[in-house]
Amino acid sequence: MSSSDFKLGITKTFPCNYLPEEQERLLIAVDDRFQNNDSYTWLMTQGFRRSGNQIYRPHCPSCNACQSIRVLVDSFSPSRSQKRLLKRNSHFVLNKSTELKDDYYPLYERYINTVHADGAMYPASYQQFKNFLSCKISEQLFIETWDKEELISVAVTDKLENGLSAVYTFYHPDYRKSALGILSILNQIRICAEINLPYLYLGYQIDKCQKMNYKDRYFPYEKLTENNWLIVNK
Repeated sequence: MSSSDFKLGITKTFPCNYLPEEQERLLIAVDDRFQNNDSYTWLMTQGFRRSGNQIYRPHCPSCNACQSIRVLVDSFSPSRSQKRLLKRNSHFVLNKSTELKDDYYPLYERYINTVHADGAMYPASYQQFKNFLSCKISEQLFIETWDKEELISVAVTDKLENGLSAVYTFYHPDYRKSALGILSILNQIRICAEINLPYLYLGYQIDKCQKMNYKDRYFPYEKLTENNWLIVNK
């Protein structure tokens, strides 16, 4: 597929959810031919991402703060703090599922209504949960973290042709000190290696946004810059 093979939609500008002083605009992949894993994988290499079944990429009039990042799985080496985190949380148990379970919703609701009560997704609803996290475009993997009998985290992940895409992670607010977001990324990297996929796509790094400036800590990684993936080492 090449850029001449498809048409894109473009939204009107609207206030940015991450940088309040900026205006946001999106390119939308509206063609039905995008609704399959091969096309979605190619679009991810071009800096797109999905929310539900809508595939989009920032196309803002005066800002390029959103930077696509993907971890180089084969070369990844955890930092000392990441190694300590893995050791500290080694008692947690991981399970994997290929379906979005209704049983996840209470954890999702608690996470949104506690951790993101100041955000655009508050208050949580079941319909929002389904629309946001379910997907018909690609195979999905739901990485569950359990503390004994309690589900404490779910990492929603898409399986692409060349990697995994970290879509969203929600967790029990009482476990904030366990850094379950970081733990989920480290587990996704490990699963990529186990199934021989070269990349973990982390979405958009936004340096000036506290909630979105954590994705550049997994070295080495590649950053999409002027349509080229450039390697960043420590």
